[in-house]
Amino acid sequence: MDIKIFHNSRCGTSRTTLDAIRDAGHEPEVVDYLANPPAREQLKKMIADAGLSVREAVRSKEARYGELGLDGADDEALLDAMVANPILINRPFVVTPKGVRLCRPSELVNEIL
Repeated sequence: MDIKIFHNSRCGTSRTTLDAIRDAGHEPEVVDYLANPPAREQLKKMIADAGLSVREAVRSKEARYGELGLDGADDEALLDAMVANPILINRPFVVTPKGVRLCRPSELVNEIL
């Protein structure tokens, strides 16, 4: 099964999700999204395919969110900010042939394995 995880190794939830994928017998493509962020259209599609709003996919507790004054931003401005500042992308997103999930909590990955 083709599985891709947009991963941050410093994030406990992301590490737990990666472990769950591997424990289920899969070796995913691991994308360090801070170094290799998804393109804007790919990010927009992942968010939509996961059934989320753009605001639900942004890490509003990150300092950069406040620095950029994103509280009143629309979806397009949020997407632009997330692409320019990938630390603002909530994690981990997992993409499989069965669907896309923002795996918070990590157990959500089981829905698409």
